[in-house]
Amino acid sequence: MKQPRAWQRMLSGRRLDLLDPTPMDIEIEDIAHGLAFVARWNGQTRGDFAYSVAEHSLLVEEIYARQNVANPRWQLAALLHDAPEYVIGDMISPVKSAVGPSYTELDVRLTAAVHLRFGLPAVLPVVVKKAIKAADKISAWLEAVQIAGFSEPEADKLFGRPDTALLRGLEIKLRPPAQVRADYVARHLELLAALKI
Repeated sequence: MKQPRAWQRMLSGRRLDLLDPTPMDIEIEDIAHGLAFVARWNGQTRGDFAYSVAEHSLLVEEIYARQNVANPRWQLAALLHDAPEYVIGDMISPVKSAVGPSYTELDVRLTAAVHLRFGLPAVLPVVVKKAIKAADKISAWLEAVQIAGFSEPEADKLFGRPDTALLRGLEIKLRPPAQVRADYVARHLELLAALKI
């Protein structure tokens, strides 16, 4: 019996095997393009543009940098924290729970390949992973109250109330995908350059 296709052709020409991804089949331009067109909150946000996973990732990296000692390696990990979603999409938490462990396994394999491609460890140190998750929750709170229609008490209950000082100057941006894609690639290149100093 013929096995179903488990690979996707990327715009770079790469062929990414979702079941056995290799770092050599991963390009930042493919990640940035995919994430710039994947909507967070299943597209249920206010504004003329969807709030993309790429825009979210830029915000998470900024929040992470505000909360932690500057380290381009872990800032890069924060920028790439949702990178697998460029091929598997962004599922809201209730859907991930319903799908079960198979989604998590796919995410873990893709994350490891992405990390290795850009010089990060396949599995991040626990302290770094926790710090990125904390930044991700702050971003989710901001998104929830600024563009996804949640009240602050509801967002507090789901994501925890962030420190008001940390929120200062942070604003959700809704921009055209091409602009977000370019900014994502540019930030990635800045962080890679900082690693080589």
